[in-house]
Amino acid sequence: MHRIKPLPSFLLQRYQGWKATTHAENSAWYRRLATEGQRPRAMIISCCDSRVHATSIFGADPGEFFVHRNIANLVPPYAPDGDYHGTSAAVEYAVNVLKVAHIVVLGHSRCGGVQGCIDMCEGRAPELEEKTSFVGRWMDILRPKFSQVADIPVMEDKAQQLEQLAIITSMENLMSFPFVEARVDDGSLGIHGLWTDIAEGGMKQFNSKTQDFQPV
Repeated sequence: MHRIKPLPSFLLQRYQGWKATTHAENSAWYRRLATEGQRPRAMIISCCDSRVHATSIFGADPGEFFVHRNIANLVPPYAPDGDYHGTSAAVEYAVNVLKVAHIVVLGHSRCGGVQGCIDMCEGRAPELEEKTSFVGRWMDILRPKFSQVADIPVMEDKAQQLEQLAIITSMENLMSFPFVEARVDDGSLGIHGLWTDIAEGGMKQFNSKTQDFQPV
């Protein structure tokens, strides 16, 4: 622990600015959040990508969303094996404790994780094939879907299709959790898939009837 360095000055300055402005102007709201606890309306499962910020996209205030981020916004299948499962734990908490009414899987354009999956499947990323690669083993969740895009000649189109298949994979895997399926079946929980274009700011939503993504 002696190797841990102090916080960079630019982060300290940004915190101090936030504390003096945003927090000071909304201090009563923050005290209310602290004393009454959180009651988020929705869980957002999004990518770790620094360019994707769900609360900004939806104009959300603190306390409105329960946000979980991971590489390529993936949800693994239900696997109660006693191992470490950060994403599954977040889903369990959101559904069983916070009782959210919606789970939104938010994917995006130019996703590095999805591109890594493509490179791995096409033999250009041997390092991701190693058992020691956390990213590679995580992208194994998406790997079975690669066959659906393997023959697409243009890389940008291939990547976009696999990005959207990553969203579908997560929605499918969410339904493998018994407590999620039960709440979906009784109508108290909705699952939604969204894909956003970073450059253009556009948004597409998965349509379960047509089985594709359509502009919102």
